[in-house]
This record gives sequence, structure tokens and C-alpha cells, in this order.
Amino acid sequence: VQLQASGGGLVQAGGSLRLSCAASGGPFSRYGMGWFRQAPGKEREFVAVISGRGTITNYADSVKGRFTIAKDNAKNTLYLQMTTLKPEDTAVYYCAAKRGVPADSRSSLYAYWGQGTLVTVSS
Repeated sequence: VQLQASGGGLVQAGGSLRLSCAASGGPFSRYGMGWFRQAPGKEREFVAVISGRGTITNYADSVKGRFTIAKDNAKNTLYLQMTTLKPEDTAVYYCAAKRGVPADSRSSLYAYWGQGTLVTVSS
């Protein structure tokens, strides 16, 4: 499975961005997927995950109510809609895929990773 993330950029606090992750090389519906992020000087952290069929989602408390993860299995694409962005959301965002359908927030379970896309939120 190969993943290509896109959609990052510079946005003012309170603004919105939508990240996309195009996948190839696998039966997309059989992979749980997720978004993780890494801010400068910090460890990578879980943001949001979704089950293979896109029916189950889970969010980090810090983004709950502001971010929405979605999966279009027909287009082999994962999305992260981000609204009400805050400066503390600034990070490189990575999409990832894991074998098996269930959603899971543990990054160690994800075998496939995209290259990351930078999101910068100015105050």
C-alpha cells in the first residue's frame, strides 16, 4: 500500500483545511486508517482513526468536535476536514494504514505511512 498525503498549508487561527490521502496497492476497504501528527520537538501523536468500511471513528480529545475523518473507498482516498484551527494544531500530518478493518489509535499497528503534509496555523 502506498499513501500520498496532500492539502497542508498556512492558515490563520479559526480557519479550515482539508487534508487528503490517496492510497494505492491494496483493497482499501480492508484497511483501518488514520491521521497522526508530529509538532516540532514533540513525539508523533494520534489525531483520528477510521475503520475499513468507514463506519467507526475515534478522535483525540484535542481535536474532537473540530476535525472529521472520512474515507471514500470508491476513490481510495482518506480525508481529514479540520475546522476552527488553533496554533497548537501546527504539525506535520501523516496518513497511515493498518492491516485489518478495525480503527485503532496505536500508531505501532500502522504498517504503511504517507510522506506527511505540513499544516501551519498562525495566531
